[in-house]
Amino acid sequence: MNRRKFIASTGAAAAVLGSGGSPAAAVPGRRVLMKLGCQSAPTNETHLQYFARYGVRNICGYPEIGEGRLYATVDELERLRDLAEKNGISIDCIAPPFLASTYVDRTAHPAIMLADSPERDRDIEALQTLIRNCAAAGIPSVKYNMSLLGVLRTEPTKGRGDAMYSTWRLADAHPSPALTRAGRVDADMFWERITYFLDRVIPVANEYKIRMACHPHDPGVPPQGYQGVARVLGTVDGLKRFITIKESPYHGLNFCQGTVSVMLRDPGQEIYEVIRYFGSRQKIFNVHFRNIRGHRDDFQEVYPDEGDVDFVKALQVYKEVGYPYLLMPDHVPTAANDPGGLQSFAYCYGYIRGLLQALEQLG
Repeated sequence: MNRRKFIASTGAAAAVLGSGGSPAAAVPGRRVLMKLGCQSAPTNETHLQYFARYGVRNICGYPEIGEGRLYATVDELERLRDLAEKNGISIDCIAPPFLASTYVDRTAHPAIMLADSPERDRDIEALQTLIRNCAAAGIPSVKYNMSLLGVLRTEPTKGRGDAMYSTWRLADAHPSPALTRAGRVDADMFWERITYFLDRVIPVANEYKIRMACHPHDPGVPPQGYQGVARVLGTVDGLKRFITIKESPYHGLNFCQGTVSVMLRDPGQEIYEVIRYFGSRQKIFNVHFRNIRGHRDDFQEVYPDEGDVDFVKALQVYKEVGYPYLLMPDHVPTAANDPGGLQSFAYCYGYIRGLLQALEQLG
């Protein structure tokens, strides 16, 4: 993207923002507080040096956890932090070894999402311990998922060059089996499980000042559900309800811009107001900064410079609402000659870093 195009795009974004209603949008000259980050694993010496090579200085880390535990000890977290700091990198959040975006029939610890007691209470206690330990180790945030179906996708589709793009086309999806081990989980049941969890976790996060960042359901599905499951965090209205269940400055979203974009019928027009809504309420704790081509029920995950969402305009909105945390690539395109996606990630790091530097210089 050349300088003229960047100026034109940011100018257009500023005009749009100027007509909005968020308090942050009215503040001229707000500094760029966002940080280029990443959540890819593992957090070892080799991968940390890879991050440092491409200017990634803030990450989501993955501690080595002793066998049989669902939480990292303070010592394990401090070893993770010290290893990162040796490479000039900060651990800005971690993920627990459960509550991931995993299909419920394949996860080893499904009790919270299945509402299986007393197992779910033991798993919640493990997360409470992790929160306390993060506070002691100086790690300020935990990201997690509340999912039964994991990440739903159909067959990949061809992208530019030899790249392949992760794709979801609801019309081509044929769920098998018809139901998961969870059986039928309607919206009321799902909200009960979410509320049960938040009622017990967010007070601890509030006490220890640890931000809890929940990822949306990826992707949203029709109201009647998919494989018997209603994905209540697969709509913008669902996310709005989620953030109000337990009032706390430490209860918010791992705002996957790609996932939220494909909740919309016209992402290229609608996503900016969604960013503004959650950002102006300080409910965005992490951003998965990735682009898509398409819309709800039919999309591809593409490189950041070729999707339907204007990344310059999106960054301008994050800046205007004062978003201060990580911008992370996610679900990068794959290629046979790029094992592990390291080249695709490096491309995204450079692209995001360049946009952030340009935004800082241009005001």
